[in-house]
Amino acid sequence: MRFVLLIALFAAASAPAQQPLQPWLDAAPAGAVVRLPPGLYRGPAVIRKALTLEGEGQVVVDGGGQGTVLTVQASDVTLRGLHLRGSGGSHDALDAGAMLTGDRLRFENNRVDDVLFGVLLHGVNDSIVRDNRIRSRPVDAADRGDGLRVWNGSYNLVANNDIAQIRDITVSNAPRNRFVGNTVRDSRRAFNLLFAHRSLIEGNRLERNSTGIVTLNSDGILIRNNRILHAMDPSGAGVALKETAAALVVGNDIVHCAHGIMADSPSHPLNRIAFLDNRIAHNVTGLYFYGERGGHIAIGNRFENNLWQVTIIGNGDPANDIWWGNTWDDYQGFDRNGDGIGDTPHEIYTYADRIWLATSAAKFFRNSPVLELLDFLEKLAPFSAPDLVLRDSAPKMGGGNTSSP
Repeated sequence: MRFVLLIALFAAASAPAQQPLQPWLDAAPAGAVVRLPPGLYRGPAVIRKALTLEGEGQVVVDGGGQGTVLTVQASDVTLRGLHLRGSGGSHDALDAGAMLTGDRLRFENNRVDDVLFGVLLHGVNDSIVRDNRIRSRPVDAADRGDGLRVWNGSYNLVANNDIAQIRDITVSNAPRNRFVGNTVRDSRRAFNLLFAHRSLIEGNRLERNSTGIVTLNSDGILIRNNRILHAMDPSGAGVALKETAAALVVGNDIVHCAHGIMADSPSHPLNRIAFLDNRIAHNVTGLYFYGERGGHIAIGNRFENNLWQVTIIGNGDPANDIWWGNTWDDYQGFDRNGDGIGDTPHEIYTYADRIWLATSAAKFFRNSPVLELLDFLEKLAPFSAPDLVLRDSAPKMGGGNTSSP
């Protein structure tokens, strides 16, 4: 049985002001549970052995504006109930609240603020980051550090964290990690995945970020049951998939974004990018596809009150995409047999849209009276054959839902 030593000073009402934390860590044997007396401790400090460090919400570790506040260089370490603050300001040195290296780590119920980077997991596997509050500094988003970074590690769980005012959550060269139940607000990219194959992003609330979820060169991604709101940066999106294959986007609420979902074609011709049972509402563009190979499947989604439901850039064949059983609030057909499926397909064509699709400068005039008039006249008496964007052969009825976000 592993030996556990409990270190505590019950005689002291609180720790002396600004005493260094490092002697406490050096004095504890491997496997110890170090329960610090309430108070303020001076960092930076480094943990080089397996132990548990508990602050019970009454311990502050202040880095004094130098380096990383608390660094872990061992496996089987637990940090719980600490307030980490006051890191250095170097992006090159990755000054952070906590730098974790090792396996089977636990970082739980901590508060991290007034730091450049929040929590960094470098080469970490089989670990948990849960129930923490993480903030960077009140500067421009590009000048902040990542609130959470996972690099070169797998089988980690990041769950139920309250994260705001950061740059990004970055997951790089780190497959098979799970991000569940987190709240990410007022940041640049809530999730930024690069070579993060087989990642799960589930049940998160992402609000007022420039972009919600970005995946690049990441295959087998599952994005499920998230609520993504107010990603209104002009170049942003609720979900953006680039050079990604075999992705599944299912059951998400994507509301009031510049683009609800942006996606290119799958990076492998045998793979597909599938969108199932999502609510895509109140966006400037609901779905924005770019690329010429198709490879998308859209089934059972709800399109409500988007300025443009779907836009496709490229010269591919719309038949390469599959649309089935989606609900469209602008569907103009009937359901005479009452089976809940429209009697005629739902089709979207480009008319005057081709002007701003072909000429980037014309995007400024989207939704202007002039383009609206041109669009009306083209639909009434087309000057040339319009381009087919999509055909949903079995549109669901009931597209008049106008519920608020």
